Amino acid sequence: MPEIAEDAGAVQTDFLPLIGTDHVEFYAGNARQAAYYYRAAFGMKLVAYAGPETGTRDRASFVLEQGKIRFVLTTPLLPDHPIAEHVKLHGDGVRDIALTVDDAELAYREATRRGGRGVTEPTVLKDEQGEVRVSAIATYGDTIHTFVERKNYRGVFMPGYAPLESPDIVSRPAGLSHIDHVVGNVGWGEMNSWVRFYEQVLGFRVYQHFDDTDISTEYSALMSKVMANRNERIKFPINEPARGRARSQIEEYLDYYRGPGVQHIALATGNIIDAVTKMHAQGVEFLRVPQTYYEDLAQRIGTIGEPLKRLAELGVLVDRDDEGYMLQIFTRPVEDRPTLFFEVIQRKGSRSFGKGNFKALFEAIEREQARRGNL
Repeated sequence: MPEIAEDAGAVQTDFLPLIGTDHVEFYAGNARQAAYYYRAAFGMKLVAYAGPETGTRDRASFVLEQGKIRFVLTTPLLPDHPIAEHVKLHGDGVRDIALTVDDAELAYREATRRGGRGVTEPTVLKDEQGEVRVSAIATYGDTIHTFVERKNYRGVFMPGYAPLESPDIVSRPAGLSHIDHVVGNVGWGEMNSWVRFYEQVLGFRVYQHFDDTDISTEYSALMSKVMANRNERIKFPINEPARGRARSQIEEYLDYYRGPGVQHIALATGNIIDAVTKMHAQGVEFLRVPQTYYEDLAQRIGTIGEPLKRLAELGVLVDRDDEGYMLQIFTRPVEDRPTLFFEVIQRKGSRSFGKGNFKALFEAIEREQARRGNL
């Protein structure tokens, strides 16, 4: 749980302009094989590598990109490495949600002064392509935020990484463009503490709020608050369990991940029908809702530009708010443990998170839980 100074809220919170999400780093038991999956199934392109061949002796990392999305998949090369301990405890999962900043030293100094716990002090990384300045603070569970200042760097990713010169013959792009939001699961009664952390340490604000009357089914429920930075390019929904008749999806996650962590990453696209069609053909497994969901969809959400028949065939959900509508679909967990999954989302004016789809979505998740014997 974060320990925030009582007077932290009195300090102005515009001390560091967070530009956007720089990359998401996953710790994995076998990064090479994980990278192959994201290249072949999600259409990510391998652009850089670090490992023994590049002078990194204790780990191997593969950098994947599609649009503005950047994943880094890292595996330890030694059994007693801290990354190996992370994988042993959590399985494959997100370690770092890295944020692009103008000044990594200022970001670190101000964040730690406000109560953030430092993980990596300001460090300069250099090679012939220039320099990258990084620093990092802790957030929920074993997750961290690295501040990345790359304005003086011309290379493909960071010093220590070699670019891949040849074409990626495995990658089959699906039309994914950027990270829309990253969702974290925390324990019972911890959501508001982490909300205060993001407000007071990083200057975020509560963007939307959902309680157990919004997100519940016959069996389970959860609470969620969506945090957003000043320019609203970074959005972090934070979930905690709520009381229900059975074990919620958040409780199942916490049990198998062995604590708080990233539940899912939402990837934006400009054409969800095309993206999901390609991803499905490439082996991505998506959650499905009953076809009855689509029987009165036109009456519920009004006129949209996509053919309802095709949305129903793919299992894409639709929701509308005062500013427009959005389309979304969720994968099944991409790990053997029922932890991390992905969302594919297309926004047509809507800035919301699919409140109208919560019941149908969570019932689909509960059906998966029941199959695993965890409901």
